[in-house]
Amino acid sequence: MTWFLGNILLGIAWVLITDDFSTPNVLAGLVLGYAVLWLLRPAVPDAKYLTKVPLAVRFTLYFLKELWIANLRMVYHVLTPHWTMQPGVVAVPLEEASDLEVTLLANLVTLTPGTLSVDVSPDRRTLYVHAVDCHDPDAVRRDIKDGFERRVLELMR
Repeated sequence: MTWFLGNILLGIAWVLITDDFSTPNVLAGLVLGYAVLWLLRPAVPDAKYLTKVPLAVRFTLYFLKELWIANLRMVYHVLTPHWTMQPGVVAVPLEEASDLEVTLLANLVTLTPGTLSVDVSPDRRTLYVHAVDCHDPDAVRRDIKDGFERRVLELMR
């Protein structure tokens, strides 16, 4: 049985025991199931699931924070009476990554307001990104590499 399935089964058991099928109670059951599995991890090897869940939570929180900041920047640019944006296309060099990792990174960049993934080089080593405000192309590259790319690779590997 996998760790994920064990977590789901413990969450279902919690819901059945409490006889409460509300969303908060289901989430509480999953969290409690995860805590039980965390306590059992020294007894069972190969607990990769237990290290990936906190990474996924941190990744989601990071993306939501970046989404919020990007939205505020776009609101600022839209409401500013004078044109301050300098759009441009930036080539972002990528680490060695699978198709799934590159696709996830490109989609995250596109979902963030103010940036759009335009293309990926045939060798998957460069992602071309259109940025609405590209005063400093190196800063755009650094934000993508140190932010999304690093976290995507950390989560997927």
